[in-house]
Amino acid sequence: MVKLTGYKKVNTAVFISGTGTNLKSLIRFSRTKKSPISIDLIVSSNPKAKGLKLGKIYKIKKKVFNFNKKIKIENQILSVLKGHEIKMICLAGFMKILSKNFITKFKGKILNIHPSLLPKYKGLNTHERALNDNEKYSGCTVHFVTSKLDSGKIILQKKVKISKNETKSSLAKKVLVQEHKIYSKAILKLFNL
Repeated sequence: MVKLTGYKKVNTAVFISGTGTNLKSLIRFSRTKKSPISIDLIVSSNPKAKGLKLGKIYKIKKKVFNFNKKIKIENQILSVLKGHEIKMICLAGFMKILSKNFITKFKGKILNIHPSLLPKYKGLNTHERALNDNEKYSGCTVHFVTSKLDSGKIILQKKVKISKNETKSSLAKKVLVQEHKIYSKAILKLFNL
């Protein structure tokens, strides 16, 4: 495929732990002409992650790492990323916390999508916590990854109205729809496109 944009797409790895729905929307986005990234590697912390099947479907190399020995594993990952000339990382439902050392090596080049309107509800069980607090809105945030959990600079957010009879599951579905839309928009924003 000839790229008419006049620049080479940025080699990107997507880190997953689960179903890979955000991975799928990022892959589709990466294959559009306007996308500044190409997804060259899928990294998973979970050998049973459904998202790994997308590697086969879209012919993208995939690697699974067992995070028992974090420092050793992270060094292996860094070596694999270097081998694939990866310049950017997108975390998409990646359920492991990366070390400060790892993050420093990719400073300003790791993005994450989080299912809440940060700085509210960092960490897990975001939908449940928003409902318990009778919030009127929830949403999702794409942000830079720093060594402080879910605290990096916000790139883009999308608000979602919480309905009267909202459940954890219905809110999760609503937010996920928006996650798929804003991750690619945040990447475009990052590249000033």
